[in-house]
Amino acid sequence: MDGTVLVADDDRTIRTVLTQALTRAGCKVHATSSLVTLMRWVEEGKGDLVISDVIMPDGNGLEALPRISAERPGLPVIVISAQNTIMTAIQAAEAEAFDYLPKPFDLPDLMKRASRALEVKRRVHTPKAATDSAQDDLPLVGRTPAMQALYRLVARVMNTELPVMVHGESGTGKSLIAKAIHDFSDRRSMPFIVASAADLDGADGPANLTARARGGSILFDEVGDFSSDAQARIVRMLDNFSDPVPRIMATSQRDLTVKIEAGEFRQDLFYRLGGVTIAVPSLRERVDDIPLLASHFLARAERDGDPARSFAPDALEMIRSFGWPGNVRQLENTVRRLVVTSAEDAITRADVDNVLGNQPSREPLSGRTDSEKLSASVGSHLRRYFDLHGGVLPPPGLYQRILKEVETPLIEIALDATGGNQAKCADLLGINRNTLRKKITDLDIRVTRRRKLM
Repeated sequence: MDGTVLVADDDRTIRTVLTQALTRAGCKVHATSSLVTLMRWVEEGKGDLVISDVIMPDGNGLEALPRISAERPGLPVIVISAQNTIMTAIQAAEAEAFDYLPKPFDLPDLMKRASRALEVKRRVHTPKAATDSAQDDLPLVGRTPAMQALYRLVARVMNTELPVMVHGESGTGKSLIAKAIHDFSDRRSMPFIVASAADLDGADGPANLTARARGGSILFDEVGDFSSDAQARIVRMLDNFSDPVPRIMATSQRDLTVKIEAGEFRQDLFYRLGGVTIAVPSLRERVDDIPLLASHFLARAERDGDPARSFAPDALEMIRSFGWPGNVRQLENTVRRLVVTSAEDAITRADVDNVLGNQPSREPLSGRTDSEKLSASVGSHLRRYFDLHGGVLPPPGLYQRILKEVETPLIEIALDATGGNQAKCADLLGINRNTLRKKITDLDIRVTRRRKLM
């Protein structure tokens, strides 16, 4: 890398780490804990890139972005923040930040983004005023990489014209994602219509739906459950739009590719709705966000007039380890119940056990059936993997990584089924015994001999 980087963060450790890493990469670095100092450097014409925290002792890094853009059009800014909500990502995007990363960030990832920022000339726009909104009312919070990638993708697509498909299990907040895309987009002052199959009934149903939207957004919630007739009406409606054209979004907890193969969903509608696919992770895929969400729901309950409560450490650990098949919705309802039923200010493990004792901790993924093909399941996983990178390609070497992920459980299960007998396992898999031995070594698979099951 080549250039001068201005680093602004009130955390001395972060300033030191970034200074050392950027210097080793060939950059000159000016680091400060003051937003005032950063702005002075910008006004003096210093720097080819800014890396700034949001909350500083003497100001807000996000609020400084329009000033930086006005003073130095084209100067890229990477925002880093410990405020791990969707609002931070959206506000960074609205203020024309080059990129946004949550804390704690991955240093190699930040270095790659810094290198790209120094190479790519930033387009200049007039930043929109940030939307006033009670961000605490959005339960779209999380500091895990999966949620941060989702935030960045939402921020990138909210002001495009592309249709959006939001996919995820029941209770993950799919409709909230769609509503957030509308509420923070240029269409925020226009209607947001959640359409059911009944809204498409009758000769004038689609036309009336379009008229109600008035150029806003139409969300087809759980479109995978729509009848073939309703799907056909959506296709005709999309093909005959007149100005003002609404933004189209849809949600589905079902794998629509499986429904297409079964003849239950129109392929032409699938492609019309899937301009951008946003995969919402389940709570099982972001376990570290569960305590954050639980605390959020406690605070919300207190604001709504319920008693102030907190979680005892062992109670919070029990909540964290639960399977949450109903995802965020189930967690919110459980916390609400705990707030009301707990006898003490601190919710105990016994309280949690009493509430969760009769609830299943796991259930099969919604929409999955025994007849689902392995290729469809793998395809769904890979689409989510790509989507979670927020429009950025995954790291090189994807082919070997995916093969390893498939090979490892296949060999482990085959070994388990043959009682650890490598000769029988090689025969079962249809590969040479020496090939199997090499794969066991390369993949670091542990072999245990016992009585075979099959």
